[in-house]
Amino acid sequence: MADKVKVWFDAEADYLEVRFSDAAGHMQATKHDAVMERVDAQGHVIGFSILGVSRFKKDKPLETDLVAA
Repeated sequence: MADKVKVWFDAEADYLEVRFSDAAGHMQATKHDAVMERVDAQGHVIGFSILGVSRFKKDKPLETDLVAA
């Protein structure tokens, strides 16, 4: 588990990003069209992002799997 978590929210873009590590990585698609996962060179999940985060209902959580290497 990460010691620190960094969270960014851009209200204008309606974009949320969470990072568990500052390591270099790239974004890749998940099964949910609004969620991307950030993975490092070995394929470990080091963060994720959600586009259009405000469209999701408070009483029904967004669910998707983040695939670890």
